[in-house]
Amino acid sequence: MIARQGRDEGSISGWYALLTTTGDKTAAVRQRGRIARARLAALLFVFVWLSGAWFGSDELNPNNATRMFSAISLVEDHDATIDEFAADTIDKAEFGGHTYMDKAPGMTLMAVPVVAATNWTTGTSAQRDAALIPEFGIGGLMRPRVRLAAALTSALLTAIATTMLFGFAIELTGSTAGALFTAIAYAFGTTIWGWSTTIFGHASAAALLLIAAIAVWRGTREARPSGGLAVVTGLALGWAFVVEYQAALTGALIGCWALLRLWQYSCREQMRSLTLAAAAFIVTLIPLALYNFIAFGTLFKLGYEGVVGFAGMHEGLFGLTYPKPHVLWDITVGLRRGIIWVAPILIVAPIGLARLIFRRATRDLGVIATLATTAVFLINASYVYWDGGSSTGPRLSVPAIGFLAIGLAALWTWWRHWVLRAALLVLLAASVVLNLVIAAADVTAPESVAFPIWTWVIKARFWWGMLRDFPAEELGWSVWGGFWLYVGIGALFGAAMLWTLRTARLADQPAG
Repeated sequence: MIARQGRDEGSISGWYALLTTTGDKTAAVRQRGRIARARLAALLFVFVWLSGAWFGSDELNPNNATRMFSAISLVEDHDATIDEFAADTIDKAEFGGHTYMDKAPGMTLMAVPVVAATNWTTGTSAQRDAALIPEFGIGGLMRPRVRLAAALTSALLTAIATTMLFGFAIELTGSTAGALFTAIAYAFGTTIWGWSTTIFGHASAAALLLIAAIAVWRGTREARPSGGLAVVTGLALGWAFVVEYQAALTGALIGCWALLRLWQYSCREQMRSLTLAAAAFIVTLIPLALYNFIAFGTLFKLGYEGVVGFAGMHEGLFGLTYPKPHVLWDITVGLRRGIIWVAPILIVAPIGLARLIFRRATRDLGVIATLATTAVFLINASYVYWDGGSSTGPRLSVPAIGFLAIGLAALWTWWRHWVLRAALLVLLAASVVLNLVIAAADVTAPESVAFPIWTWVIKARFWWGMLRDFPAEELGWSVWGGFWLYVGIGALFGAAMLWTLRTARLADQPAG
């Protein structure tokens, strides 16, 4: 009997030891997975940034040019007039006999330190090299400045937003593979990629609005709201407005959503978060006010007030009137500007948004993502110049892409059957290849082309090797040499991410 009791105690001790060891192993495995997730996020960040910086855009496109002319003027002349460049862009405003940029100044202000650093390191300036422009073209002056500015603004913000989206999608779904699918779809499967090669404001505004939405979600999930994320929300919303004024409506929706999310907390916590967010928002308006004062001598003036050459800007509120149904059709499925032709992966995104709305735990997230998407498209459809001039796809609808990508995260988790997952991956692959071509060839297709993705981007430019990549433009390589080098580097990054994903999935768990 005593012997049996000893065996029982030994058995109990053995099981306890086994359970303890198993628990330790499980914790260790999950820790390995979390470390691999961090590595995967780092790989994603570097690859997204590199992809935006690798390719370029037409430095003399009026949207690129007017922003860079203003940055050059601020650095070299310490004013905002672009009189000496007035003949080189159609995007301009006139006040008091002087010519100015007619855009929101956010991208220009971010380009100022780039221009200053470029002038200092190269020993060149617009005035010093003006005599060379007739011989070598103004593009020779503009190209390195526009390319570097795009790399350190649009491409960098896109990389930050993509990495945040990756982490957010993990929290939302519990799936590392689903999060990687979502991040790749956003950064590489849409024209976010192409616009990240420019100093147009679209990719930056999209990134900032997405960052703000993620910060609201993350900052209001714990027992106490996050003060740091309240600051991030205010900074992102404020700077999105400085980059693109039309981001105000979408930003206001995100702000209202933040207020609703804060309702669950005490009055003290609400006031703390609101004060921090408001203070951060106001800080972002200081550069805008300084620009207005330097340019116009007043804090309250918009470049759009003096636009020349575009009579439609005097209709409604700087060209914004009311949504037109035929324009909504054209910017979604129309051959000339339809978003489905340049980002096929987004076709299924509304299904994922609906899934979020139907689940109680994510209903408010699904609603705000749907409202934000709708707001962006309605603003685009209300604009007199809705097609955006030279554009591959509906460039004014680009800020909606981040919110549609949130739907893709939910869809991956919901569509578990291998056939559905395979269909999503095929759609993603097609979208990535298509946007590689767009980013390499031209994200600013002429407005006169009926089906630009085929007749202009693929047939007229890519097929004939009319590409814009860093090795070709800056190092003297052949265009195909630079392109295939990027493809090789991309294949290495892809392999590294898939290899890391194997370990990162050890940290997966059901979504909360």
